Amino acid sequence: MSKVVFFNIDDNLDYENSLLKEWGISDMELVEIKDKESGKFIEYLQDADGLVVEYEQITRDVLEKCPKLKCVSVQSIGYNNLDVEAATDLGVCLTNAPGFCAPEVALHVTGMIIDLVRKITFFDKSVRAGKWDPLIGYKTERIEGKTVGLVFFGAIPKLMVPMLKGLGLNILVYAPTKTKEYLESFGCKKAETLDELLENSDFVSLHCPLIKGVTEHLIGEKELKKMKKSAFLINAARGSIVDEPALVKALKEGWIKGAGIDVIEDEANEKSELFEFNDNVVITPHAAFISEDSFYGARRIALEQLVQRLSKKQVPTNLVNKKVTIDFSKD
Repeated sequence: MSKVVFFNIDDNLDYENSLLKEWGISDMELVEIKDKESGKFIEYLQDADGLVVEYEQITRDVLEKCPKLKCVSVQSIGYNNLDVEAATDLGVCLTNAPGFCAPEVALHVTGMIIDLVRKITFFDKSVRAGKWDPLIGYKTERIEGKTVGLVFFGAIPKLMVPMLKGLGLNILVYAPTKTKEYLESFGCKKAETLDELLENSDFVSLHCPLIKGVTEHLIGEKELKKMKKSAFLINAARGSIVDEPALVKALKEGWIKGAGIDVIEDEANEKSELFEFNDNVVITPHAAFISEDSFYGARRIALEQLVQRLSKKQVPTNLVNKKVTIDFSKD
């Protein structure tokens, strides 16, 4: 019998247990741990074969102290909270849930673009503050014919394409692994460099994973200065993809017109200087991915990965650390 620990999941495990019954899986025990403050994280994992987390840091230290652990499954697309190298060294599978919230994030980002163009949030704040002034804030322009620059081209940007085209927008994509022909098949134009995208986009929307030393602070002072002064930056990926102090400086000094932000660098403490901008920054609390459908979708995908590794003795479909050596004989 394999034991799987679910740490700090915002619900009970009735749904997961019903799925195991539906799938005919009887050799997995699911245990939920909601004790966030005890500091006993590693203690709970001593006899666990599998683990489901969202934001907890799974470091080399954690993995080395949990020798029975065979698979860690995150209920998210991003997995920057997992030590991929350590898990690979120790033979632990890491999995994620790609695409589970793609429709929600695609709609949220498109909504932010519309909001920023039409100043909906800013008008609402102004009216509620007692001002009936349709000319407040920056000047607006028609959206038709403008260009949206998408940084990377996974499930979310692909769903955004028809929405953006329906608004009359052109789409430029910076995705090094995608060919010109592939992007053209979606009606998009390929940017050969990030600089090319930044210089030619009226909206820059980030859709890359957070990878230390690769996409961490991908957008800093140099990149922000390359954007049009009339452009908007949209980030619904991960906070640290953007150098936040640089973005604050860009907004204060007018390097860009504004921003739509769903993620910040210090989400643990819920603090950001970006909160101070009331008339050119729209901020949501890492909510782009949320819906009842995505919530259950992520849970289902996470459990599927654990069933594949622990019960069916298969390589998980969404294996992140593809170089890991899996020895099923030691299970």
